[in-house]
Amino acid sequence: MTGPDLSDEERRTAGMRTRREVLGDAHVDRAVAGTTPFTADFQDFITRVAWGDVWQRPGLTRRERSIATLSITVALRHWDEFALHVRAAVNNGLTDEDIAEVLQHAAVYAGVPAANHAYKVAGPILAELRATTD
Repeated sequence: MTGPDLSDEERRTAGMRTRREVLGDAHVDRAVAGTTPFTADFQDFITRVAWGDVWQRPGLTRRERSIATLSITVALRHWDEFALHVRAAVNNGLTDEDIAEVLQHAAVYAGVPAANHAYKVAGPILAELRATTD
């Protein structure tokens, strides 16, 4: 059950669980700790809607959602979100080779300069993740 079938509190709870599973506790803890009265409604919105509705839908796996998210953030050149979702993609089972393939594909549709920059952003993140798991 997703979306309008759930109460706001159920969507918030499911969203926070998914947000933590995909992005990691450390990131979510930082985001929550940084919440201010100015950003509180936005944090609640992304937890309920992005994570409690969209990421809960049955149509795509988390792995597939990560591929789509990486592609979109490259195309729109949203580098902070891209970096965040490189880590999430690894949490969702993508390998370095999978991510490189996404970036190669993005070069054709989003442009070589965007893909080139994405490789520069992703490389150190992937190296850091490998260093902590090796």
